[in-house]
Amino acid sequence: MFEIQPMDAVTFRQQTRRSTLIIAVLFLVLAMLFSTAAVALFGEPGGDNLRFNVGGVFVAFLLTGVLLRGQFWQQTWMAPAVYSWRLKRSLMSVTNVMHQVTAAVEWGDVTAIKVLRFYHLGLIQMHELDGNFSDHGQLQRQVEEHKARMEALGMDTEQTRLDPAWLQALKAN
Repeated sequence: MFEIQPMDAVTFRQQTRRSTLIIAVLFLVLAMLFSTAAVALFGEPGGDNLRFNVGGVFVAFLLTGVLLRGQFWQQTWMAPAVYSWRLKRSLMSVTNVMHQVTAAVEWGDVTAIKVLRFYHLGLIQMHELDGNFSDHGQLQRQVEEHKARMEALGMDTEQTRLDPAWLQALKAN
């Protein structure tokens, strides 16, 4: 289950830039370290050591990925980036069944109506957090029409939660 959390976009961007910089610097340091060590241990002086340099970079890439998912993922300094990743994954899971969602909304399926509202709210937040306002205007008309439809049906328009079971039910239809 994923739930949209209120976030300040400026603070979010500062924190995600910081965590990205930390991961990038870690990768660069590890790549330099492993490449240098591989050339020192296995390379030939004055020879072609490209494969050892590439091997060191590859090991650094793998180790960075393991550290990112294993150690850093739960750290507070990574929380905004993890939230963004989870938000985008949730939106993609809806996008993958969007033709079923829109068809079910037309039939008046309550679950589909909730899913579409979550999708709209999630897209709006993602655009705000990423500072992408170019797509915001086009989306706004669709969002307002759908919100009005929900209000006419007496439904709660604050649909900030996505239950994976809803998507499974829509896939089955």
